[in-house]
Amino acid sequence: MGSFLSKNELPVDGRTVLITGGSTGLGLQAGRQLAERGASVVIVARNRGNLEEGIRYISQGARSPQTQRFHCIRADVTTAPECARVLAEAISWNNGSPPDIVWCCSGSAHPTLFIDTPLEQFQTMMDSNYFSCVYMAHAVLNSWLRPTAGIDPATQETTALADRQKPTRLPARHLIFTGSFVSFYSFTGFTPYSPSKAAIRALSDSLSQEMNLYAAAHPDLPRVRVHTVFPATMPTQSLDDENSVKTDLTKSLEEGDQIITPDECARRAIAGLESGEELVPTSTIIWAVMTSVLGGSARGGFWKGLLNTLTGWITLIVMVFIRWEMDTKVAKWGKKHGSSGMQKKKE
Repeated sequence: MGSFLSKNELPVDGRTVLITGGSTGLGLQAGRQLAERGASVVIVARNRGNLEEGIRYISQGARSPQTQRFHCIRADVTTAPECARVLAEAISWNNGSPPDIVWCCSGSAHPTLFIDTPLEQFQTMMDSNYFSCVYMAHAVLNSWLRPTAGIDPATQETTALADRQKPTRLPARHLIFTGSFVSFYSFTGFTPYSPSKAAIRALSDSLSQEMNLYAAAHPDLPRVRVHTVFPATMPTQSLDDENSVKTDLTKSLEEGDQIITPDECARRAIAGLESGEELVPTSTIIWAVMTSVLGGSARGGFWKGLLNTLTGWITLIVMVFIRWEMDTKVAKWGKKHGSSGMQKKKE
């Protein structure tokens, strides 16, 4: 897994992919690139206009238009009932079969100073970023791991016998979350947002290990792989919305951030998934910081794991100086401009 010489670990040709937050940004570009690889795609979002425009854009990239299918679902995936409804509709549309790959791309950010943040925003961040993943994952994993729930026991026995006669395990299914740089390292102005993204990384790590239980207990079911993609900063409407509430101090701390287009971010993310990575950074900066805090996370095979470990040792030392520099910058800012996080206007 994750070897430099590994085969494609994310085959999508002829398979169905469901993407939440799939009408814009990373989700939209991922949908397009997966369609170009032969996938049928379902996208989920709140805005009907964006959905219709998005599904047209994705379908135009179909490698085999005669066989690939495309569908959009309007929904708010911050609630469990809506996630269950989305999955039920996707299964019905997909001729009774659950999607093979589910990518949770929906989310939002409200980067403000902690005590200036309206209390309801803390709940909104957890709902939008973390619980949207939890609810969708819960619905999807139940459909994958308990496919015979509610089916007559005699039918279950017949199906189980047929499955045991299959010579090989079916291709793996994939559950993909979307994290952030601040899943690994947060800083001033991202306090309302970073806990929700750090929680996604923890969810991914524990679920990744938990899936081994089902793989061992049910060898005839497709194995489930769990991943988290960590996108770099992308010039999207979401970034514009963030910048409208972000303090000048936070913007100054972000100077030197690596910015890439959603198209390039999706390309890097899919390349990492195809190579078998469980945690998929999409920029050099994110990768370097990630290696310093991997802990018990899967490290992607021996050689990649060795590289990540050695890089992590170096980054650990570098991060000491980065933290010192940022702490100093914040303190100097407070002395010069006060505690609002905004620059004092020259009179």
